[in-house]
Amino acid sequence: MSTRQRTYVLAGLFAALLLLATVLLSSVLATVFFAITVAYVLYPLSAWFVERGLSKRVAAAVSTVVAFAAGSLVLVPLVFVVYRRRRDLFSFFQRLPDEIPLSIAEYTYTVDVQSWLVAARDGLAGVAVAFASETPILALKAVLFAILVYAMLWRPTAPGRVVYRTIPPAYHDVVKRFHRRLRSTLYAIYVLQAATAFGTFLVAWALFALLGYNGAFALAVAAGILQFIPVVGPSVVIVAIAAAKLAGGDVVGAAVVTVFGLSLVGFLPDAVIRPRLARYTTGMPASLYFVGFTGGVLSLGLVGFIAGPVVVALLVEAVNLLAAENGSTEQRQLS
Repeated sequence: MSTRQRTYVLAGLFAALLLLATVLLSSVLATVFFAITVAYVLYPLSAWFVERGLSKRVAAAVSTVVAFAAGSLVLVPLVFVVYRRRRDLFSFFQRLPDEIPLSIAEYTYTVDVQSWLVAARDGLAGVAVAFASETPILALKAVLFAILVYAMLWRPTAPGRVVYRTIPPAYHDVVKRFHRRLRSTLYAIYVLQAATAFGTFLVAWALFALLGYNGAFALAVAAGILQFIPVVGPSVVIVAIAAAKLAGGDVVGAAVVTVFGLSLVGFLPDAVIRPRLARYTTGMPASLYFVGFTGGVLSLGLVGFIAGPVVVALLVEAVNLLAAENGSTEQRQLS
């Protein structure tokens, strides 16, 4: 058997085993994917700890703890706020009318509030039951996530060496280009979005407190978390508050929160924080990012929040590589 035939056989064997592993490990693929992306983002932090004198093992462990702490900073405040404000939420829902008529010109549309509330209650109850039943599995996945992140931060160059050994040297530059694009995309998703969300939270907290809202902190937390959703973002909170003001007959209050909320909460963090961190962004247009985000979430669920933009970014990089290759070919022909 020739060397080329042997290579084809091994490549086919690898593809078959990869397909088999994908089928058998499908339940943990999302966890593995998240762990890889988080390790990508945390590697500079782990390297910084190593430069400060920590061993690779300790630096990887500390960086893994930082990852869990960062995730807690996103989820814990939201759960805490909802728990603290549960009575206010219940009283708010109890004060809602059964129906809200909306009149536009000659047409009137009646919103059945009670049916929406019943559907929301049933949905939340289903989520709570599913979460309770999945708790042991979620705990196991959390342990797997921690082990994978720690392992990749401890031996970060091992996957790269394997990739370079299996890919011909002529294509190593392509791998490097995809690596840089993947790293910048993940930084844009995790670091840039987190910084912008935190800035949105601070601005929203100050604005809602100045406007005299009792639940200013809770509203600010919601605005900060919604910053992770492209295009829509924290504007949903502002529009919801304005709609509640209008339903209560406070036209001036609705106008004030709309003007200041959309300008300070919806626009200011994006205009100030993002340009200062622009070197971490991918250069991908916001429209393509939104396409990747929406398509990924609809196709893959939660993991699509990361996978969708990553796939679109790699597609953009592949197009750039192809265009550059065609340009080089044309230049060689002309010369």
